Amino acid sequence: MPLTSEPLRKLGFLSIGLFDEADPRQGHESTLQIIELGERLGFDSAWVRHRHLQYGISSPVAVLAAASQRTSRIELGTAVIPLGWENPLRLAEDLATVDILSGGRLNPGVSVGPPMHYERVKDALYPDTADAEDFSFERVRRLLDLVRGEPATDFSGTEGFESFSDRVQPHSPGLGRRLWYGGGSLRSAQWAGEHGMNFLTSSVVKAEGSEEPQDFAEIQLSHIRTFRAHHPDGDRARVSQGLVVIPTDSATPEQRAKYEAYARERTPRTATPQGPARLMFAPDLVGTSAEIAERLYAHAAFREIDEVAFALPFTFEHEDYVQILTDIATKLGPALGWRAAA
Repeated sequence: MPLTSEPLRKLGFLSIGLFDEADPRQGHESTLQIIELGERLGFDSAWVRHRHLQYGISSPVAVLAAASQRTSRIELGTAVIPLGWENPLRLAEDLATVDILSGGRLNPGVSVGPPMHYERVKDALYPDTADAEDFSFERVRRLLDLVRGEPATDFSGTEGFESFSDRVQPHSPGLGRRLWYGGGSLRSAQWAGEHGMNFLTSSVVKAEGSEEPQDFAEIQLSHIRTFRAHHPDGDRARVSQGLVVIPTDSATPEQRAKYEAYARERTPRTATPQGPARLMFAPDLVGTSAEIAERLYAHAAFREIDEVAFALPFTFEHEDYVQILTDIATKLGPALGWRAAA
């Protein structure tokens, strides 16, 4: 196999945490068990998605607070929290609290833009300020400043019997270096780099510029290089790639058939840019670990990074995720030069 990239240094996975409306506890418990399994298998990180008014994790910070008490080593991330739904000051307090509880293992990933279906949800979310809310990068900057310890008020000291701080408490000193921006455009890559964040790039990017057919890997590569060109750390700036990867080494025939059908149904959207935003989707990678490793080594963007958080498919069963994670940790990871954490 051609070793055309550096050995994979950090291996993570991403889960959406689906649940049944009639029994939400079971789905949340399944997510926590998967994170515990990831730690036992030696994964470096576990990430959860964020879904509002759907049947997936709506409060990833709360879920990761629970996960922090059931694990001791694995890093815990969000990919990503859409800040349009959040108050940056309150979110900064929650993130710092969970980071303290986890012993400094939290990796919050965020994004900006109006909430999905904003016209339908704005009266519930911002009944008095819907038309005044700012969903630009300024919302991320506010969060960054608050997490990094910048003043939130001009008052500190004692009032009566109570003491007050002028910055978010608790303050977790290392958390500011572990904030990630989830971006799929050149503009977001540049902004994240200029503001010293880490960069999450997923299986969705924007096809910008030319109307000619474009290659997903080359677009993603341009985002990575733009991010690092504008980051103070340059080529050492952290980037994590999040493709959908489904190894079949230990899968049953029934599981293999399900995985292949899942990928086949999603493949047409990868052929051309989709919708007004011209979104490009990466093909799901299904096959043996050796086959997937070969395809990754041929991927221009993968060759540029040494961290991944492979995305688990949305709709599979708990036992499917156990099989997929086990194969990633024991077969695919080593084929990519990765070594499990002790």
